[in-house]
Amino acid sequence: MELANWLYLPRAGGYVPNPAGELSGYVYHFANDPQRTTITLTLPQSIVAGSALDIGVDIGALLHSSNPVSFAKDGASTHSREGDAIARAFQSNLPEAFKIQRLRRKSPTVVAPSPQPIDLPATYSPHRFTISQRFPIPTLPLDNPLIIQRISLGNRIFHDKRLSIDNTIACASCHQPDAAFSDPLPNSIGVDGQLSRRHSMPLFNLAWKDQFFWDGRAPSLREQVLSPIEDPTEMGESLDQVITKLKADPDYPSQFANAFGSAEISSQNIGLALESYLLSLTSDESKFDHAVAGKAKLSPSEQRGFELFMTEFEPRSRQYGADCFHCHGGALFTDNRFHDNGLEATDDQGLAEVTQAATDRNKFATPSLRNVALTAPYMHDGRFQTLEAVIDHYSSGINRRATLDPNLAKHPQAGIQLSSQAKSDLIAFLNTLSDPQFLPSE
Repeated sequence: MELANWLYLPRAGGYVPNPAGELSGYVYHFANDPQRTTITLTLPQSIVAGSALDIGVDIGALLHSSNPVSFAKDGASTHSREGDAIARAFQSNLPEAFKIQRLRRKSPTVVAPSPQPIDLPATYSPHRFTISQRFPIPTLPLDNPLIIQRISLGNRIFHDKRLSIDNTIACASCHQPDAAFSDPLPNSIGVDGQLSRRHSMPLFNLAWKDQFFWDGRAPSLREQVLSPIEDPTEMGESLDQVITKLKADPDYPSQFANAFGSAEISSQNIGLALESYLLSLTSDESKFDHAVAGKAKLSPSEQRGFELFMTEFEPRSRQYGADCFHCHGGALFTDNRFHDNGLEATDDQGLAEVTQAATDRNKFATPSLRNVALTAPYMHDGRFQTLEAVIDHYSSGINRRATLDPNLAKHPQAGIQLSSQAKSDLIAFLNTLSDPQFLPSE
């Protein structure tokens, strides 16, 4: 029998020396309707119920079959525009690249039971989680459903300075609501005047993340929120002592009872309440959102900035964009992954400190660019004070090394050299991503 289906190679990227022997990168995207391709494979035998088919992709055949692709001849990137020579080469090579590896008996699927809500009170008010239809549907925690009682409790705990050992530092001290829940300082001030190791990340649209902190060491919000409490350079307090303090407050026991059905105060419930509050912080009402919805109009400069932001830097096809969308594309303006963006290296190894993998050195979480005009300074260590400095870095300040993201490594050694007008237009666009609800209060 034969198997036929639509197959896509959405993206392939990596590193390659350029003709001068310098480190460069390649990024190939094979998508869009003109490249839609049917691959037909002949099965060695009939498929019976419970079987699984393993199909392999030979990247070498994709690049070097009947229509070879050469970095030197064809270039190091494509976005599959109609008529693109590299896209045509991939299309002709696809049939030789896919092979059936084996037909095997599929293991029975074991469906895990859905997590049950943790300590729901007898009566509660559900929180209406609403977001733009352009956003992907988030995976909200099934064991911690969003209810108003927990969000209200989490809000109070977030602003409570008794979480710190000397009762001077709250979560809100380093994640200030008037700064889109970030900190205007490069490094936040903790107990005894100590400085945090990294810049405080903004806190909104966290429902779409599955790894937290700049290095991704926390797999959930409920774990992330408890870590700063016991960090000696941040709040420096023990969770047991925090619980003792909150129990002594005449109002907290009843609030915990309203949120969890019991007046018991535990580290688990503190984490769940803070998680609920942070998940309720969403941002999708910027000028850009209103322009997309037809309720506002971008200025000529803002529109040019948007086009630069979303356009590949690909001189081969006469595309001279700013290449921002690779890591900051989509409605969230982040891919919520980790990248080495070519900053001057320090002792901070980022993701590699968690994974212990050399290939993860200098990789840090990609923050959302929503509200970016409100969250200076920038980068994991707050090294850039202005958006102008950030754009200058990407324009001509990239440091090249083996872990540099391929989308940056493919740029010329001197950078993409944005003009003054292009930089101004980009900043004008980035300013349209500010959500009024996160603007400083008067």
